[in-house]
Amino acid sequence: METVSNDAGADGLPESAYQRARERLELHRYHWLITGVAGFIGSHLLEALLELGQQVTGMDNFLTGHAHNLEQVRDGVGPQAWQRFRFLQADIRDAPACQEACAQVDFVLHQAALGSVQRSIEQPSLCNEINVGGFLNMLVAAREAGVRRLVYAASSATYGDHAALPKVEHVIGNPLSPYAVSKYADELYAGVCARCYGQQSIGLRYFNVYGPRQDPAGAYAAVIPQWIAAMLACRPALINGDGETSRDFCYVGNVVQANLLAALAERPEAVNQVYNVAANARTSLNELHALLVELIAERCPDLQVPAPRHQAFRAGDVRHSHADIAKAARLLGYRPTHDLRRGLRQALRWYLLRQPAAA
Repeated sequence: METVSNDAGADGLPESAYQRARERLELHRYHWLITGVAGFIGSHLLEALLELGQQVTGMDNFLTGHAHNLEQVRDGVGPQAWQRFRFLQADIRDAPACQEACAQVDFVLHQAALGSVQRSIEQPSLCNEINVGGFLNMLVAAREAGVRRLVYAASSATYGDHAALPKVEHVIGNPLSPYAVSKYADELYAGVCARCYGQQSIGLRYFNVYGPRQDPAGAYAAVIPQWIAAMLACRPALINGDGETSRDFCYVGNVVQANLLAALAERPEAVNQVYNVAANARTSLNELHALLVELIAERCPDLQVPAPRHQAFRAGDVRHSHADIAKAARLLGYRPTHDLRRGLRQALRWYLLRQPAAA
């Protein structure tokens, strides 16, 4: 059964927390900083905040972000809203740039990171410089600027080799990649800053986020955009291993909700915590492939999607992932508004309109 949309709360319970947060933002203009603003998730946060009348500073070095993401946000929100956005092309490894970005900011949404497990295995030093050193720069700059709260992108990779399902926040295993080490180090630094300086932060452990504007190109692209691009081009999707690896795929709209709820949370016990952000569902790669084939057939009945091709398992990948989101529901009021089918429909619509393969 599909979940309801953001604006159609059938029961008015957990979703109403998000609606209240949105209503608060419609009444009060805050100044937000989004690092990694030209990235997939960062650009969605920017779009949501501008649509809610907020003032936003964005920071990106375009290592993994794209100018066209910002252009799409600009075209979507219109010129009046776009005037409330200031962009800084800068790197979080540059401490003075972080200080400049944090000036007069109320909330920081820290999304900038080197986000690929495989790339972290190939370039562990770069991963550490960005994900750990850059994160510490942002914590220091936010504290010195008097930022109210920093919300940061943590990762489900932190669970490592702990096999139990579903994943609960207080039980983790040994990390399986430099990326996992770096994201756990962020949580440790955030905790230390809370204890030493009274600094407020909240970490959001993202589980396999997908949606419009996610880049299908390159060696480190995520599986859903890669597969959609391949299928629309009548190429076989590449499945790592036997296809029984499973993930908790989370639509980007759910991530936007979690960030705003975390930033505006007022309960003291909700602050200086980490939370799972997911859909609370487990889907194998084989099931994901079958669902994408079904949804593409609905939109493109004449398109013949070839059978997938299997290749070796990928180093550093966990076998199964499934989030328990009860903590986020209880303390933040989080409830995912898109299940996998609904989220894939939204994403596919965007790729069909935008991607060259759909032309």
